[in-house]
Amino acid sequence: MSYQAPLAEYRFLLDDVFGLSEIPILSPEGTLDPGTVDTVLEEGARFAEERLAPTNRDGDTEGARLTPTGVVAPASFKDVYTDFVAGGWNGVSFPAEYDGMGLPELLSAVLQEMWQSANMSFSLCPLLTQGAVELLLRFGTPEQKALYAKPMVSGRWTGTMNLTEPQAGSDLGATRALAEPTGAPGRFRLRGQKIYITWGEHDLAENIVHMVLARTPGAPEGTRGLSLFIVPRRRPKADGTPGEENDLRAVSIEHKLGIHGSPTCVMSYGDKGGADAWLIGEQHQGLAAMFLMMNRARLSVGQQGVAVSEAAFQAARRYARERVQGADPSGGGGRVTIAHHPDVRRMLWLMKSQIEAMRLVALDAFRSLDLSERGRGAEKDRHARRVALLTPIVKGWSTETAQEIVSLALQVHGGMGYVEETGVAQYVRDARILTIYEGTTGIQALDFVGRKILRDRGVTLGELAEEVAGDCASAPPALRARAETVRRVLDDLRRAVADVLGAASGEALLAPSVATPLLMACGTLLGGAILLRASARAVARGERSPVPTDEKIASAAFYVDHVLPRAQAHIAAARSGVGVLGEDDTRLG
Repeated sequence: MSYQAPLAEYRFLLDDVFGLSEIPILSPEGTLDPGTVDTVLEEGARFAEERLAPTNRDGDTEGARLTPTGVVAPASFKDVYTDFVAGGWNGVSFPAEYDGMGLPELLSAVLQEMWQSANMSFSLCPLLTQGAVELLLRFGTPEQKALYAKPMVSGRWTGTMNLTEPQAGSDLGATRALAEPTGAPGRFRLRGQKIYITWGEHDLAENIVHMVLARTPGAPEGTRGLSLFIVPRRRPKADGTPGEENDLRAVSIEHKLGIHGSPTCVMSYGDKGGADAWLIGEQHQGLAAMFLMMNRARLSVGQQGVAVSEAAFQAARRYARERVQGADPSGGGGRVTIAHHPDVRRMLWLMKSQIEAMRLVALDAFRSLDLSERGRGAEKDRHARRVALLTPIVKGWSTETAQEIVSLALQVHGGMGYVEETGVAQYVRDARILTIYEGTTGIQALDFVGRKILRDRGVTLGELAEEVAGDCASAPPALRARAETVRRVLDDLRRAVADVLGAASGEALLAPSVATPLLMACGTLLGGAILLRASARAVARGERSPVPTDEKIASAAFYVDHVLPRAQAHIAAARSGVGVLGEDDTRLG
């Protein structure tokens, strides 16, 4: 299926909504040249449309395979990955000192969305690598950075995240993998098994660098006893080239509902005595270090929800404008395409308006990520709190919304959507993992309410609420009445959060019972507010806007009329409190 990157939309958002030019870059130039941005966007779009999109179907039908010599990716992925590395695409946001481009995360996020839309299975490989590089640059020793940074930044070596074990699932405190010291400083022998390791083994790159959580002898129980280790597939030589095979292997790959081109591996470490592993960061502080990679991955997975939704929407819109069926419902006479039927238009608008809202919230979070790392003083601290609050919303709300959007895309296709040959069923299958990996929606909600609201007594959420109020106040004239609707929902949410803050300490089950409704309410509300902001920026640009102003106003209007009422339903559910959730589960039958 074809994909076309929405470049005009990206340019509008980067220039007019998020102020890309104001974000420092990590290169000697220090500032971002507009010509560079245009070139990066255009070439990134070309790579998505001409190289990645044509291989998406290959990933689904051929899939990754486990062979006697290791895991083999879909055949067409090999040349594409070689070109990806040659183009420098893996190093877009990393510092120039490690041969990266030093560009803002915000710009990199736009590229990631294009690539995920075009081929999500393929793009999971660089996504995990980039998270591993972030971890290495933050916690690695100078020697580790000298050995691993440049080949990983380039993409010649890929990276993974190894957390989950068969007996533990999401309960990382039950981790059993053991790393025993060898006597050499920082060097260990690691044994254990990890499951659900994305791109844990493959034939695209010359080396794979695993970031593995494990215990050391005598470590405290639970998550406090976890340490983090670098475990390369091939031990690097002194000159930085890959050496001998390490004691690790993929013993199987999962047979999944979707993302067939992305090998999800069961990894075994130490079958022949112990895999060579090197401590990264401080001993017993592994989970804190790994959270850097996890939180980055959670933002990226939320953005995957945007990406797969965009691809599905383009397919549905194209089909609706081509498929002739039924008489003109307006009474004009003659047969018309299904795009003329109001209910099909309703589905398309549900898709379009929610995608725009999700994209805006996700990119807003990436902008705060940039400013939390590259800003100064109080601004840096404020954006660090802000991106921490937005991360579970982007991950949880966006991926849940994506389930509806890909399903609507299939529905627009009718019976043809249920037929594999049209390709739209792949989006439904691929998207289903998004609410699960990197922490389920329930885990995101517990993080959102427990760590991000209760811990600071709602201060950061209150700051975000003031931004929403500002978006309402600055809405364009055509949306003033709808801005008032957004403001009323904001007031309702504030009261609901205040009720939870007041009662949570006296009722242990309250916060976990209402967490998901509160997260979904907040995401839905933020979507409406930020659509108002985008509309106001388009109106301010007038005829110079790269996107049609009336399109932005229509999208915001539809969202407030048809989607925002869901926030009120979520708030009502949260206000119902614990209810039957506190009763014995025997009542489930």
